[in-house]
Amino acid sequence: MKHFAAYSLVALLSLPLAPVAMAQESSDPTEMSEGLDLLGEGLKLLMEGLGDEVEGLAQEMEPALRDLAGQVGPAMQELLELVDDFNAYHLPEIMPNGDIIIRRKTPQEMEIEPEGEIEI
Repeated sequence: MKHFAAYSLVALLSLPLAPVAMAQESSDPTEMSEGLDLLGEGLKLLMEGLGDEVEGLAQEMEPALRDLAGQVGPAMQELLELVDDFNAYHLPEIMPNGDIIIRRKTPQEMEIEPEGEIEI
């Protein structure tokens, strides 16, 4: 992942400067297009390298993620059995002392539908 940041930084820093440097060296359009082709090829190779890096990272993380899903899945199922409907509760409130309070809505509050669309 460290390589990803370094490669991205190099790519971002070289993109704005490369056409300017080529324009100063030569005013020949064929040389400039050749330089841009080389720049594009370099960027393509960079992206392929980053893809390989991310793929390797995903393969390293796969066992840990499977283990996490195996542990979290049953706990989430148990939570869903305890809480019948999340719409029956207000949003959690954090008190000044750090306590978290989750209040159940009253029947009157349950009947009131929000007006208009809710943006997510």
